Amino acid sequence: MKHPKNVFLIGPMGAGKSAVGRQLARMLHLSFVDSDEEIESRTGVDIPFIFEKEGEEGFRTREAKVIDDLSGRDGIVLATGGGAVIDRQSRSHLGARGFVVYLKTSVDQQLARTRRGRDRPLLEQDDPRVVLEQLMLTREPMYLEIADLTVDTDGRKVNAVANEIYEAIT
Repeated sequence: MKHPKNVFLIGPMGAGKSAVGRQLARMLHLSFVDSDEEIESRTGVDIPFIFEKEGEEGFRTREAKVIDDLSGRDGIVLATGGGAVIDRQSRSHLGARGFVVYLKTSVDQQLARTRRGRDRPLLEQDDPRVVLEQLMLTREPMYLEIADLTVDTDGRKVNAVANEIYEAIT
């Protein structure tokens, strides 16, 4: 299979989408874009600030616009936010405009990878495990709905995951 013009990485927070995306873009000689970084660049503020001022709904509206814009480009590897698949139109754009890779990871791995960060508003709760388990229950069917490839990232290095994707699409 000739490699696709776009590769879109989806999956929960802490799955490694940004790190894997950067490496995969280098391997494929494509541009790397992170939808969360793009939202921050366009607004001039960080995501926790957007959540604080506009709530999750306001953030999701901004995210859907960015996903529409970015998925319409050619020659990119796009790392999406974990909740990008919530919006039906975003799922449609991602599924129709590129090769979608679901980076699957366990809640335990998510907890290990996200525990130090302060930039994850949905985890600002008493029990992040409960939040992550609930998010996985609701979002995983949406990830699977549009995924062309599913890759498990638990306990794996970025290069190994990027190589698996590269081998699958080249």
